[in-house]
Amino acid sequence: MEIFLYLLKQPVAILRDKKAFGQIAKNYKKQLKLETTIVGDSALYSKDNLGLLKEIKWLTRVPLSIKEAKNLVNEVSPSELSKSEVPGYSFVEKTSNYGGIPQRWLVVESAARAESDKQSLEKKITKEKEITQKKVARLFQKKFKNSTEAELSLRQIQSKLKYHLLSDIEIIENQVEPLNKTYKITGKIQPNHDVIDSYNNRAGRFIIATNRLDCESFSCDEMLKKYKEQQNVERGFAFLKDPLFFADSIFLKSPQRIETMAMLMGLCLMVYSLGQREVRYQLYQAKTGIPNQLGKLTARPTLRWIFQCFQGIHCLIHQGVKQVVNLTEERLFTLKFFPLSCQKYYILSG
Repeated sequence: MEIFLYLLKQPVAILRDKKAFGQIAKNYKKQLKLETTIVGDSALYSKDNLGLLKEIKWLTRVPLSIKEAKNLVNEVSPSELSKSEVPGYSFVEKTSNYGGIPQRWLVVESAARAESDKQSLEKKITKEKEITQKKVARLFQKKFKNSTEAELSLRQIQSKLKYHLLSDIEIIENQVEPLNKTYKITGKIQPNHDVIDSYNNRAGRFIIATNRLDCESFSCDEMLKKYKEQQNVERGFAFLKDPLFFADSIFLKSPQRIETMAMLMGLCLMVYSLGQREVRYQLYQAKTGIPNQLGKLTARPTLRWIFQCFQGIHCLIHQGVKQVVNLTEERLFTLKFFPLSCQKYYILSG
């Protein structure tokens, strides 16, 4: 059975150097005698790390800070994209030899993210236009002693523009007296359509890469699915780092104790994930759901939300008689989807 190992970002000082990610993946491979593929985010993708991962199968995101990647997301036309089995996504496969490593690049476009990126871009364009109009209005009213000073002021504004251009610019000489010349600037501001079109074309796009060159054993759809599964793992570890666990308040002296704590937290996460999966499966089987935070039925609740729903339940012992208080009808309904071993803690049998 093939195993996918997800390499997550860590807030540890040693991992601030991205080279450490490649070494960690290499160490994993030495310890595991199984067929594995390392899945990581863009921090894993660098020439140095790819060199360390020559003997390891990997799948990772390509940072758009790489010129080849940036050019590619801009150049791919919408007609090249094919719909993915994953709803809301489309892609086109390319090849690359970045870092001297033959690899497959998948240019992916997310419809939801594209819409979000375009809305964000529109806000940035509007904001830049408003700020620039005020600067330009002041610039055009100002009188300069010479044309060099006028050009310098003009250049300072132009250099900061990202989505606009200053066009039809003229520096006009205004001779008030024979020995007292002044200069004024005229012109207008307009959208830089080439830049805006480029950003619109790349909206919602990202690139994932793998050194697994066999399309039959590892299809494009499988690449996308496995990369997206990383989000589930990241959410799980973000849950463990929640302040409610007080992990940041625990002081451990030795690396061995840190490793033990990490193992215990990983074990807790596994139990948590299995419990959540079981509840969701039971809800799916019953074709029903439980109220979420907005009071709407959901068949995919988080176990954390269920924990919150069960706060305030107490076991009251009065004159030797046990009684569970605050066990409402809604909580009893939710409890039905848990195993009997869990229900027994709430439903007392005399």
